Amino acid sequence: MIHGKIAVCVVGAGRAGMIHAVNFAKHVPQTILAAIVDTDRTAAKAAAEKLGAENYYTSCNEALSDERIDAFIVVSPTKYHMETVKAIAASGKHILCEKPMAMTENECDEMIRVCQENKVKLQIGFMRRFDESFRQAKEMVDCGEIGDVVMVRSNTRGPSIPKPWMYDIKKSNGPLAEVNSHDIDTMRWFTGSEFQTLYAVGGNYRCPDARTEFPDFYDNVVLAASFANGMQGILDGAQGVGYAYDAKVEVLGTKGCISIGSVRGKDVLLCSSATQKGNYPLVESWRNLFKDAYLKEDRAFIDCIVQDTEPFVTGMDGKMAVRVVNAGNISIMEKRMVTL
Repeated sequence: MIHGKIAVCVVGAGRAGMIHAVNFAKHVPQTILAAIVDTDRTAAKAAAEKLGAENYYTSCNEALSDERIDAFIVVSPTKYHMETVKAIAASGKHILCEKPMAMTENECDEMIRVCQENKVKLQIGFMRRFDESFRQAKEMVDCGEIGDVVMVRSNTRGPSIPKPWMYDIKKSNGPLAEVNSHDIDTMRWFTGSEFQTLYAVGGNYRCPDARTEFPDFYDNVVLAASFANGMQGILDGAQGVGYAYDAKVEVLGTKGCISIGSVRGKDVLLCSSATQKGNYPLVESWRNLFKDAYLKEDRAFIDCIVQDTEPFVTGMDGKMAVRVVNAGNISIMEKRMVTL
């Protein structure tokens, strides 16, 4: 600890990393931002200076030498998550790991095992569970306001073209992982069940630069699923849509339906990638839409350390999402239904 506060180190100074870093530096009273880690020394230094962090490093191993640090926020590329989390857990530090948790289920199992062996907290970054609208809808479902849940439909469509490294499905696990992990977790959360069967189709409609070298890459995906408890699910994901950051959920029950997201009744909404204008202001980024949810997520992580309680979003939640991502990619590539 530093000055009687929980000392936090953020690993990754990108967009999501900086959201967490700002929260721990300014908005979570029990914490102090002790360090920033980024392989780009210039980015690490700039972030540390901007937020008043005492130190910055170019590797997580360097940061682990500072025994005062109590917890790490892992916001590095997915392929590095397992080794990074294992090293942090072995040093006895608590961990908030951004989604996707890892590349494979086996990697998730290893992360869970090492954290349990070293008795450290492992929380996964599904911040939508902390969003006020999502939580209100979940309470309504749990209270039976729409009867029994029949179907959950969740979509996330991002406005920007993917980064070039995402084109290689073997390295990124594709949009199902990078974009739609949140939808997968949302569907599990609202159904209270696990995916049983799924069928997914994907296609590359907006990224011509990827077609020759990465023929398996998809920027649009539709996934239909059944759950172990008999409920149904539909996932709709896209990258590079241009018009807005578009995240919506519908929970259909036997006696009604709950909608989360922008629903305007009979309004006619024009969404154009050419003008980026509609009949009312559109959400430009997930950073705006879920700003408060990230803060509540970060506060919940610190609370589970202070109170020694189980994280609200566990390693098992992360693993189950990775399982569905991998099964969905198999379904897309092999054009068949997959049973989990």
